[in-house]
This record gives sequence, C-alpha cells and structure tokens, in this order.
Amino acid sequence: MLGIASSLITYFQAIVLGVLQGVTELFPVSSLGHTVIFPNLFGWNNIVAWQSQPESPWLAFVVMLHVGSAIGLLIYFWRDWVAIVKGFFRTIAKRRIETPIERLAWLIVVATIPVGILGLLLEHPIRTALAKPLYASIFLVLNGFILFGGEYFRRRSEVRELAIREGAKRDGGRRLDTLEFREAAVIGTAQTSALVAGISRDGVVMSTGLARGLDHVDSARFAFLLATPPILAAGLFKFGDLTGPLGQGLRGPAVVAAIAAAITAVFTVAFLMRYFKTRTLIPFAIYCVVFGLAMVVYNA
Repeated sequence: MLGIASSLITYFQAIVLGVLQGVTELFPVSSLGHTVIFPNLFGWNNIVAWQSQPESPWLAFVVMLHVGSAIGLLIYFWRDWVAIVKGFFRTIAKRRIETPIERLAWLIVVATIPVGILGLLLEHPIRTALAKPLYASIFLVLNGFILFGGEYFRRRSEVRELAIREGAKRDGGRRLDTLEFREAAVIGTAQTSALVAGISRDGVVMSTGLARGLDHVDSARFAFLLATPPILAAGLFKFGDLTGPLGQGLRGPAVVAAIAAAITAVFTVAFLMRYFKTRTLIPFAIYCVVFGLAMVVYNA
C-alpha cells in the first residue's frame, strides 16, 4: 500500500478536495462528511480505498486539508487572534480576567481542552469504524436536525430571558463574553462529535451557542475561533505521518490541497460573517437533510 501512495491521488483531485474543504469546513455541513462522500460520488475509487483502512495516508491528507482551512481562518481573524493571545498573557501576568477579550481567550482555552483530550482518544477508532460513505450520509442527515434544533432552541423564551439578564446586544442576542466557563466546556465537548464524518464542528458549536442565547454572528465567530486551535494541534500531531512512510508520494498533492483550502476558506468565512448578520442556519439544515438522504439512497 505504501509503495503506491503516489498513485492514490492526483493534483486535480487534491485541488477539488481542497476547495471542497475550504467551503464545507466553515459552512455547517461537515467537511469530513463531504470528503468521504464526494470521492465515492465522483467514482474516485483510488481515494475511497484509503478511507477506512487502519493505516493509510488518508488521515495525513485530511489533516492537511484541515490545516489549510485553519490557516484561512487565521488569515481572516488575525487581528482577533493577536488581541486574544495578548489578552491571555495579560491574565497570566495579573492573575485575573478584566476585559471581554481576556474572557474570550479563556473561554477558548476551556472549550479546547475536552475536544483535545477526547480527540486523541477517539479519533482513530471512530475514523476506521465510520469513515464510509453510507455512514457519513446518515450522520449528515443527523447534522441537519442538529442545525434545526439550534434554531428551535434559540427561540425559547428562557433563552431570550437569559440574554436579557446577561446583557443583551442590540439585536437581542446574548453577548459572547457572558458565556460561563462550564458552558464553554460543554460546547468544547460537543465539538468532539465532529470526529464523526457527517457531523459539522461549526454546526454543533453554532447550534449550542444559539441554544445558550448567542446570536448568529457571535455563534459563528466563536465557532470559527474555536475551530482553529484543535485543527492546528492535530496538524502538528499528525505531521509525522505526512513526513514519514505514509506520506511518501503524497506530500505534493497534500500541500496543494492545503493551499486551495486556505484560499477558499478566506472567501468562505468572509461570506458567512456577512450572511449571518441577517440569515439563519435553516438553509444549511435543509441541505444536509435533503443531500444526506439522497446519498443514503445512493450508497445503500
């Protein structure tokens, strides 16, 4: 298998998967689900053969796709990240949290811990068991219902009352810096569901944020900021796979795919941050249910 790694993916396939990653990682529709479903849909059997193998170049390639989209997020949110990192170190120096940006820094830290721990423990068994087109299609349908659920719970009267009590924004949403650390821990734990192909990390975080009274813009911003550390950490953790025997013949296409994902992600996040000022998750939920059901039928 290792000897034929160079024949498993072409540069054209790498670019297509990179663009697909740059869109679907940020749209709440599961990038991992789409990278499992689309090669099968396109008849790319050379890639399908990797996906559920215990040891294959597939995971290293997928990690590079995610690193590319994380780099796109860093490019778009670089000012936010400079402020967040500075705020974090200020709290270390003075041993207290005083400003909204300092609190946001610690919310990200708290939310990242559970997904980091559970990701290390569960990533390999979940990938080998569920990285198949049929399972990804089923979980994509479930992802659609998660998005519907986020919109439903956002409208609950108790959520609106919570937003008012915690200091609502002008649009009626709860301010991001009023999230409690236990809420951040729950959101971070919920992120782990994105290890399953078909479940969107951003979709889960946004739905949970909406259910806790955040508006769509802050839910999306928190989701995008929260996605960056674990993705980059996974990239560092799996870097050895790409530089070692599993990455033989794969490194060029993986780098090209990551660049395509990064460029696409910058445009995608810019679009979504404008979109969520006036729109909801409902179109994405409908897409997940309809496309997911169609792929269930196709792959059954």
